[in-house]
Amino acid sequence: MKIGGFQKFSLLDYPGELSAIVFTQGCNFRCPYCHNPELVLPELYGPLLNTEKVLRFLYRRRKKLSAVVVTGGEPTLQEDLLPFLKILKAMRYKVKLDTNGASPDVLAQVIYSKAVDYIAMDIKAPLPLYKKLTRSKVKKEDIVRSMELIRLSGLAYEFRTTVAPEILFGDDLYDIHQLLSEGDRYYIQPCQYSTTLDDLKKHELTDTDLKKSGEYLRLQDWAEKHRVRLEFRM
Repeated sequence: MKIGGFQKFSLLDYPGELSAIVFTQGCNFRCPYCHNPELVLPELYGPLLNTEKVLRFLYRRRKKLSAVVVTGGEPTLQEDLLPFLKILKAMRYKVKLDTNGASPDVLAQVIYSKAVDYIAMDIKAPLPLYKKLTRSKVKKEDIVRSMELIRLSGLAYEFRTTVAPEILFGDDLYDIHQLLSEGDRYYIQPCQYSTTLDDLKKHELTDTDLKKSGEYLRLQDWAEKHRVRLEFRM
């Protein structure tokens, strides 16, 4: 595994669990608001962490930690992702995988192998804007297929969208509802301007500001009618 970062514990990243976070190095997207540019841009890459040392730490802490989150970058680009996840499961950890959904074949293998317990997938934009926002050659059908695989997996899951007013807001935010289905848990989260891939002008988007916007109210109304659990995450 190309591990670019490691956080020894977190109370926030796996709902209801005390977790460690493994950050993989490398991503196929170039989202302007990405808050981990050192894991995305090769010119910013730091030295890789030793995978064996990370696993040894997790083995020693398995009675104090209950979960491991594997995020990035984009974990599904890692050739040895599945063996790594299986080792975590063998240690009896609950495992959460964060993904951008661009690699449904890898996601299908992970689900079929029962290597994770929770999947969080980022919905970057309405489908017509995906290539523009991610600045990648992502296939729209891959995004849709990944979402369907996650829904049918029987696992706990969430979809989430990062909102930066200068990039994604207004009607574009509302139009994401076309990708959602009954039973989905969907989080909207504001951009973290402290570190972004592009030099973005900071906007203080508060819970109150967003919930007062007409687009959010329309989305909220749609979610209630279609039994989508919409929440705002600061």
